[in-house]
Amino acid sequence: MSSQNNDREVVITAKTSLLDLNLAELWHYRDLILLFVKRNYSTRYKQTILGPLWLLLNPLISTTLYIVIFTSVAHLPTDGIDALAFYLSGSIIWSLFSACLNQTSNTFLANAGIMGKVYFPRLVMPISTVLTSMLDFVIQFGLLLAIMLIQVLRGEQYHPNAYILLIPLIIVQLSILGLGFGIIVSSLTTKYRDLTILVGFGLRLWMYLCPVVYSYSMIPEAYQTLYLLNPVTPSLMLFRYALYGSGGTPVGMWGVSWIVTAIVLIVGVIIFNKIEKTFMDTV
Repeated sequence: MSSQNNDREVVITAKTSLLDLNLAELWHYRDLILLFVKRNYSTRYKQTILGPLWLLLNPLISTTLYIVIFTSVAHLPTDGIDALAFYLSGSIIWSLFSACLNQTSNTFLANAGIMGKVYFPRLVMPISTVLTSMLDFVIQFGLLLAIMLIQVLRGEQYHPNAYILLIPLIIVQLSILGLGFGIIVSSLTTKYRDLTILVGFGLRLWMYLCPVVYSYSMIPEAYQTLYLLNPVTPSLMLFRYALYGSGGTPVGMWGVSWIVTAIVLIVGVIIFNKIEKTFMDTV
């Protein structure tokens, strides 16, 4: 009897279209994505004393500083929301977006050694980074819910509403937005290393253009529409309103932020596919 030859030949070719995302191939490498997620955690907390506890300590430390500076000293309003809950919610939402952008923007340079030795879809790296940031958010969101429960037991009143069902979509939208901006920056930094320095500065400036440490009500009415064009702002406001029932509900502008997110992701994929062909020659 003759045995059948089940060996398959895999041919790797350059992308023919700038919008060639090849989702089927990314799904085929899903196990590799999960391995990179595990690696991200193991390398992040290697040789640390507190380990994953830093996921909870970081937002708590930031929130404490915000309370001291912006509430105790500057006396900024928090839309009637308890200061701890107000700043912690803003901190974890902003951390999700900034982590997706910042860590993705360094993905290709940081992993150039691996990419030069073995083939896999290059978008596996930034996707695993975004999934890591989303898992971080889930843990920190659990901390926020625990603090809210303790405050409710002590007499604090919150008014969660039906918009709470949109929270998973808010998280996905901010993650995709960070991914889109991140792969744009990461693709460009293969030639222009200065961008890695500008990303950190730009993110710090961007944070103060969002209602992270102050309420939307402080923005003059004449500039509120322009302010809401920032794609992070409607998502953050909607997140707070869903949990606390206080502040604005810019659902319409949140739809606009989804459009911006889609455009940013498409532009990112186009730039990435164009640069990928010569990536290893310039990195």
